[in-house]
Amino acid sequence: MARENLNDLVAFLAVAKTRSFTRAAAQLGVSQSALSHAMRGLEERLGLRLLIRTTRSVAPTEAGERLLSSLGPRFEEIEAEIAALSELRDKPAGTIRITAGEHAAETVLWPAVERLLPAYPDIHVEIIVDYGLTDIVAERYDAGVRLGEQVAKDMIAVRIGPDMRMAVVGAPAYFAQRSRPAAPPDLTSHRCINMRMPTYGGLFAWEFEKEERELKVRVEGPLVFNNLALRLKGALSGLGLAYLPEDVVQPLIRQGRLVRVLEDWCAPFAGYHLYYPGRRQASPAFAVLVDALRYRGAR
Repeated sequence: MARENLNDLVAFLAVAKTRSFTRAAAQLGVSQSALSHAMRGLEERLGLRLLIRTTRSVAPTEAGERLLSSLGPRFEEIEAEIAALSELRDKPAGTIRITAGEHAAETVLWPAVERLLPAYPDIHVEIIVDYGLTDIVAERYDAGVRLGEQVAKDMIAVRIGPDMRMAVVGAPAYFAQRSRPAAPPDLTSHRCINMRMPTYGGLFAWEFEKEERELKVRVEGPLVFNNLALRLKGALSGLGLAYLPEDVVQPLIRQGRLVRVLEDWCAPFAGYHLYYPGRRQASPAFAVLVDALRYRGAR
């Protein structure tokens, strides 16, 4: 294939990964008509149909899936090597894309980015908050942040935060009319604020551990959210019990605005880790950010 046709392969990868001509065109900075024309030309030259088009979606054919799986990683390696050339510049530069949950983004990523960027004005950081266990390779992220137990074994993992604990809390007004739960199963008779997480395929089951005994309790209540801030608001309003990171609720417990229960059932667990594929060539900008995030114990 002629070198000028490499652009068509790049265009195909964008369409196949995003499953959308609209999103791919926006990503590549071209018109949808030009992108469609390029795809037809590529299919004609190969003598194969690569994409199945409907009025609502685009999906790769069997041949398209094969081309995607074989070419995708190679193009990513080329892009990574080109990005690594930035080390020849006076200062690290480039864009770093990271996916993380809301709590990790606010408590770990943001403090590091806030300290780092004034010293490295040519580094750009994009943080996408997402509770699903995103495939960072397929979605073209440089790294992700997840709890240690959630990191895939084939990834490089760097500890970026201390061990964590969860806390079950409710407002004093809530407990004014209800007894406090003495053990996790008691939660089934309480109004609880649920969290919906795509990774778990539905509502998140609250996890507890005591003396090597582990329990998962599926709770019920009037509210379901997919973020932390609204669960906290619901608890503060007295609308139910919430299951939240300990560091988020400790100040409110000290102020008397929240009451903690089942503390002896909330054991520490591995905190946040930055993870990324080992086969990628890390750019100087990424190396600087990793060093800024690396957990070095309590300061």
